[in-house]
Amino acid sequence: MRILAGNMHFKTLNEKLRAADEEEILIERCLGQRYIGAGASGKRITIEGVPGNALGAYLNGSHITVKGNAQDATGDTMNEGTICIHGMAGDATGYAMRGGAIYIQDGTGYRAGIHMKAYEEKRPLLVIGGEAGSFLGEYQAGGDIIVLGLGAEDRPPVGGFCGAGMHGGRIFLRTERLPPDLSDRLTCRRAGEGDMADIRPALERYAREFGVEMEEILAKPFYLIQPDSRNPYKQLYTAN
Repeated sequence: MRILAGNMHFKTLNEKLRAADEEEILIERCLGQRYIGAGASGKRITIEGVPGNALGAYLNGSHITVKGNAQDATGDTMNEGTICIHGMAGDATGYAMRGGAIYIQDGTGYRAGIHMKAYEEKRPLLVIGGEAGSFLGEYQAGGDIIVLGLGAEDRPPVGGFCGAGMHGGRIFLRTERLPPDLSDRLTCRRAGEGDMADIRPALERYAREFGVEMEEILAKPFYLIQPDSRNPYKQLYTAN
């Protein structure tokens, strides 16, 4: 199915998507329409242009590919599925996501991965090929965030306050220069063989999707950031 978005109102566009019987859907000339693919299951949506805020919000098993940049709150509270952005993403990417995966070819804005969480077999994944803005993984409670920092080899690939309030999950940074302001409530160490084995499928998926050589990705060390279990933020969020 083909939808020419153009100046179409976002409500009309999303009604067409929900009503479509076809699994494969191409949206052309997307001009900032919001909520595309919200709650969608069982579809493969390709978007040419720039989707608006909350792309793939509450996504529940569909695959979305964006041939361009995306705006804010991509994958907001997504439950299952995959979003691949062949460009950059705005602020709050992966906000409160609880499952599925988001792959971004380039960078993303502030507060990516805020409130990410995991439950039983659901473990959300956010892979950022470029740099991430400040407050990456703020209040993160679960899942994995991987920042490759491609093109940022001479500086930390994240802004300030990385992992602020983090009380679960993992952040991997590919870098030789760690952010100087990491909280003492976090631990940071060089990723070991087991850690790298855990994230290798995600790295290989990124490499295939965006045409990057694994040798380039693995040419720099990875560091693992986690909450310090001796002084966890989670005590602040648990009623005893």
